[in-house]
Amino acid sequence: MAGMSPMFRRDGRRKDRAEKQDPAERLVTLIRKPGCHLCDDAQEVIEKVCADLGVPWERKDITEDEELHREYWEQIPVVLVDGAQHTFWRVDEQRLRRALTE
Repeated sequence: MAGMSPMFRRDGRRKDRAEKQDPAERLVTLIRKPGCHLCDDAQEVIEKVCADLGVPWERKDITEDEELHREYWEQIPVVLVDGAQHTFWRVDEQRLRRALTE
């Protein structure tokens, strides 16, 4: 997967159901840029889901981090769950909720 665009990379590893993580131990990261309406929409979904589940989240500005800019510029907003890419462009509330609870 080294030569594959990050847009199409997926982490094929799945946690065993017996290893279910406590949502409070998870971390959602929103990679965004100023003035981006899709980023604002994504943040609303993340704020709601994380508040409902007690999951911490953080926001990173792609314009302030050269590495994030190189990796994700064509995909923003990008959502990471525990450091792994979960989605980009649009955030589906139910899918994010499942990712944090299953």
